[in-house]
Amino acid sequence: MKTIIEINSAVNGFVWGPIMLALLVGTGIYLSVCVGFIQFSKIGYWWKNTIGRIFKKTEAGEGEITPLQAVSTALASTVGTGNIAGVTGAIILGGPGAVFWMWISALFGMVTKFSEVTLAVKYRERNSKGDWCGGPMYYIKNGLGPRWRWLAVVFSTFGAIAAFGIGNISQVHSIASSVQSVAVAFHEDAVNFNTIICLITGVAVAVFVALVLIGGVKRIGQVTEKLVPFMAVVYIVCALIVVFANADAVPGVFASIFQGAFNPTAAVGGVVGISVKTAMTKGVGRGVFSNEAGLGSAPIAHAATSEKNPVRQGLYGIFEVFMDTIVICTLTSLVVLCSGAATGNYGNDDLAGVPTAVAGFASVFGDKLGSVILAVGLLLFATSTILGWALYGTRCAEFLFGSKIIRPYQVLFCLVVVAGSVANLKLVWDISDTLNGLMAIPNLIGILLLSPVVVKLTREHFAAVKDGRIE
Repeated sequence: MKTIIEINSAVNGFVWGPIMLALLVGTGIYLSVCVGFIQFSKIGYWWKNTIGRIFKKTEAGEGEITPLQAVSTALASTVGTGNIAGVTGAIILGGPGAVFWMWISALFGMVTKFSEVTLAVKYRERNSKGDWCGGPMYYIKNGLGPRWRWLAVVFSTFGAIAAFGIGNISQVHSIASSVQSVAVAFHEDAVNFNTIICLITGVAVAVFVALVLIGGVKRIGQVTEKLVPFMAVVYIVCALIVVFANADAVPGVFASIFQGAFNPTAAVGGVVGISVKTAMTKGVGRGVFSNEAGLGSAPIAHAATSEKNPVRQGLYGIFEVFMDTIVICTLTSLVVLCSGAATGNYGNDDLAGVPTAVAGFASVFGDKLGSVILAVGLLLFATSTILGWALYGTRCAEFLFGSKIIRPYQVLFCLVVVAGSVANLKLVWDISDTLNGLMAIPNLIGILLLSPVVVKLTREHFAAVKDGRIE
């Protein structure tokens, strides 16, 4: 067991270390150059064709979901505990400057995800049930040819296993912990019933997930279409209340973010261990972990869209990263920094997560209401992530073993939800976190080799827009 832990720790240090993070950001920069920095040059166009189309009614046929449902499902998996605990941890361990590097990774990650989604729609295929299936395993197999199938198998293997950790155990554990904290906040004796509270929470979440999965990809799309906008609005409003209540601190906070990006020592008062490298690594790492640009997961959801134009669906990839990191992660950062919750806690591992976020909201709403707000936020964020990753894991397993594996995989996934709520499955989570990072390697290889296809599709699309052939 000790050997397994040591090997996993070494591999994890690589896949979430400076080299891989530089590769992820570097891929985003390269792709941005190739397509003319469309995240900036076409900002009006992608804004109009994403958020501007949300209220436009669209129909989806058999085995597919609407473009909004596709992006909602993708956002359901990306907007998770990383937006709260992950961002707070990055700030505590990397200082305010980590936020700046998180923004940088997101700005270039927008085009990485645009490319992933575009390729997913371009190279998707129908399965035996008539559902659209796509993602890195399909654009590697169908785009690069049969001799690259082994790389698609590698990605699918990592994804099918990683779903149990990043998209299951870590999420339900956060839900159970937040429910526990609320119970204790309102009644101290509740601490004696922690295991029972966690078990009930796990069973409730598992039942909900099972009921949604029974309905297939269309049910997942219908649920996330309602859940994601609701949870985003609730969290954004509560976060803005805290920021406005501390409006006087906002200018200083932004100053500390930019100063901390290049001079962390000055920004955090000389805390030992926080360097530019630390700020950069924590910021980029948590940014990538949160928006998943380059990891290859979100394209699996986008591939089920009824949209026939790959580039038009790809625009939702840009919006997805914008919403996840530039909006929600930034608001979490402002709550923690404007409220002063991070002050004096830099470098403290024990406070690098939910406790500091709770303190941020509690500064305005009080301890009890602050705990409830975080609990509701984590419940909605984590539950939606579980749904999204249930789809991702299922599609990866299906690619490996065929449609017959779908139901057994989903049953096992729901059982792990219950187990993850009450058991200490840290090793499973750690291994899955490593596999999640390893997913990026075959995916980035596929994207880079297929980048000429992305460039061709993008140029053809905007040429048609200029000529008035498409909107």
